[in-house]
Amino acid sequence: MGVKVFRSPARHGYAVEGSPFIPTRLACAASQYYGIAGSGTLLILEETELGIALVKSCEWSDGLFDVAWSETNENVLAAGGGDGSLQLWDSSSNHSAPLRVAREHTQEVYSVHWSQTRGENLLVSGSWDQTAKVWDPTLSKSLTTLKGHEGVIYSTVWSPHIPGCFASASGDGTLRVWDIKSAACRLAIPAHKSEILSCDWCKYDEHMVVTGAVDCSVCVWDLRNPRQPVCQPLVGHSYAIRRVKFSPFSRTVLASCSYDFSVRFWDYSSSQPLLETVEHHSEFVCGVDFSLHTPNQSSVLEGFRVP
Repeated sequence: MGVKVFRSPARHGYAVEGSPFIPTRLACAASQYYGIAGSGTLLILEETELGIALVKSCEWSDGLFDVAWSETNENVLAAGGGDGSLQLWDSSSNHSAPLRVAREHTQEVYSVHWSQTRGENLLVSGSWDQTAKVWDPTLSKSLTTLKGHEGVIYSTVWSPHIPGCFASASGDGTLRVWDIKSAACRLAIPAHKSEILSCDWCKYDEHMVVTGAVDCSVCVWDLRNPRQPVCQPLVGHSYAIRRVKFSPFSRTVLASCSYDFSVRFWDYSSSQPLLETVEHHSEFVCGVDFSLHTPNQSSVLEGFRVP
């Protein structure tokens, strides 16, 4: 696997997302001092033949923990901040300030995701204040607030199949599925006996969701039969799993990244599910994403922390 590296001195990467429009474009949400104090930076990056180049750097007064590209505008991104804010940025603008800022969450916004179903243009944010909020792209006022988790929310992800439906993962050990029309939790799965830091929907099966947790395991769930995972937990990481992502090209392939400095690829349908372990980093790996444009599992974007 050829590796291209971008180094960001004094910034620690928390999330990386490939553009759904531009094959070579990616964004990284980063923070100073491991997000404990200091400011944040949204990095817009371009993959070139020689490496990874900086296109634009957007500064924010607090740490940035997640980023999501708009599904309708190739230049617009949303980011979640340590000050409880949600910001909308224009990567093509010469202005250094965000387009809009929403300040409803009372603690860190650790997750932001743009809806992917047709006819819907919504954002969902998840916060350490134990709530998830749904927004339209104006960010003028949240459309609804979802309450029910008893711990911080680390991950909120829209279903790519079902309009108005998203999943959330929390420090309370549950995976929850929400319906925004009724503003209600439709399903709560006690998925791990530890904090769950990430979840993701299968792109090919509306019933399949993956979770990754502090217990070092990855579990795949069929929402129609939530009493147990569809296979044995995927184990191999030696520290907490920070993020999980399903492949956009294969129904049963997924990636996980961990505080053990590694990224692992899995095929949960296989008797030997571990496909590959990649150890490029010398610090916690906080973000991972598949390129939507290259049907190759190794075409992966990894988050980074550079001392």
